[in-house]
Amino acid sequence: MPKNNIDKLIVIGDRVLIQPAVATHKTKGGLLLPAGYQEKEEVQTGYIMKVGPGYPLPSEEGEAWQPADGEPRYLPLQVKPGDMAIFLLKNAVELKYDGEKYFIVPQSGILMVEREDF
Repeated sequence: MPKNNIDKLIVIGDRVLIQPAVATHKTKGGLLLPAGYQEKEEVQTGYIMKVGPGYPLPSEEGEAWQPADGEPRYLPLQVKPGDMAIFLLKNAVELKYDGEKYFIVPQSGILMVEREDF
């Protein structure tokens, strides 16, 4: 899992920063990907580099996004940095940062993940 200056990036909300993986039809864990998935470019695989704090939770009083103590509360995401994700490209925003290609994807655009330390 390569790492550049992405420590400077802050991922917002339920979004995930993914670095695309090298094209293959089989994951490291042995999951076979459908034939032609790369040609159609509807789904993509990559490693999750950073995740946002999650979904904001309503507070008891005041604004829905700001609890009484001033610190926002979040429902954490299911995915974690280091997971290999299979996600829909139609939900992704492609960007280049520090010479590397990344995708920003909402958690709802991720179809499934493969986790090494499960």
